[in-house]
Amino acid sequence: MSSTLYDTLRRRVDDGTVPGAVALVARGDDVEVVAVGSADAGGSVPMSRESIFRIASITKPVTAAAVLMLVDEGRVALDDPIPEWLPELAEPRVMRTPAGPVEDVVPATRPITVEDLLSSRPGWGFPSDFSLPAVQSLFQVQKDGRSLQSWPGPDTWLARLAEVPMLRQPGEAWLYGTASDLQGLLIARVTGRTLPEFLAERIFEPLGMKDTAFEVPAAKRDRFTWAYNPSESGDLELADTPDGEFGSIPRFTSGGGGLVSTADDWLAFARMLLSGGGDLLSPASVSRMTGNHLTAEQRESAALFLEGQGWGYGGQVDMVPRDPWNVPGRYGWVGGTGTTAHLIPATDTVTILLTQVAMRNPTPTPLMREFWRACARTGS
Repeated sequence: MSSTLYDTLRRRVDDGTVPGAVALVARGDDVEVVAVGSADAGGSVPMSRESIFRIASITKPVTAAAVLMLVDEGRVALDDPIPEWLPELAEPRVMRTPAGPVEDVVPATRPITVEDLLSSRPGWGFPSDFSLPAVQSLFQVQKDGRSLQSWPGPDTWLARLAEVPMLRQPGEAWLYGTASDLQGLLIARVTGRTLPEFLAERIFEPLGMKDTAFEVPAAKRDRFTWAYNPSESGDLELADTPDGEFGSIPRFTSGGGGLVSTADDWLAFARMLLSGGGDLLSPASVSRMTGNHLTAEQRESAALFLEGQGWGYGGQVDMVPRDPWNVPGRYGWVGGTGTTAHLIPATDTVTILLTQVAMRNPTPTPLMREFWRACARTGS
């Protein structure tokens, strides 16, 4: 066991930052897992390698991979307009200027495409400035992804989104969040299956991701972690229990952040990508998924989220060695519930950190950065 990795987690458990954490670092076939602390703040349930977490936005790469499977099969094309399957979004209105009043809109100059969704440039989503009027309108539809039981069904959600003006024209700007949920709805409309059914049959079962799903059945809840929000005082506020939000599949299954999973399950997904797609994806699709699609201007305007790095399909792509862990080509993302997962093709490495304490904002937490630094220090 790497003392550096263990000490990094142990320190944050001891100071009360998190009740517990699971870290996994795989270098080729060599896999190291460290589980520290407990699944609950009371310390009654020890954390383990098999603990199940709400993984939030590290759901996004999984959903993007599912869309690319449909591309590989010829069921959709990257340049296909999405209104063929999501007709509710056929005539979106776009803000004349991003900071203007929501009534000052113009028509979209072209339809939104599948590639716009994959690269997170559909026109809807969150920019670095949350105060913009159109963003405030989007918040009414794109609610907290950690409380999905309160969301309406997909058809109602799409109708409500269509009433919100797009912040930017399709393809113009990287905007966070909405694109991945639209990917999930696209998958369901194209296949005629629910998103949980498609992901289970086409990704989770083939890869042996036995604990990844949109709900946690009663038989597995003894392994399911509690969820917490950090308060201003530094205390942890209970956000969800093992018998709470994930006791049943919600009406809206979020392709952007609705999954629960384990460290080993996400490792299986990452290894599929590192292998060039295995039996699930073509090497060309993996290359597109893990390569940058943003211009320098788009990267800069998304600095709050991307910190100057790029974006592939469903995840960030490191381009600049800003910090010791930023290896060019490193692909992955962070989750608002306190999770992060990356793969580094150049070194055949996977790094995964799962905690049950939510992020305060889009900026990665100190623990995440400490984990990444520990991985870089130990040779990943």
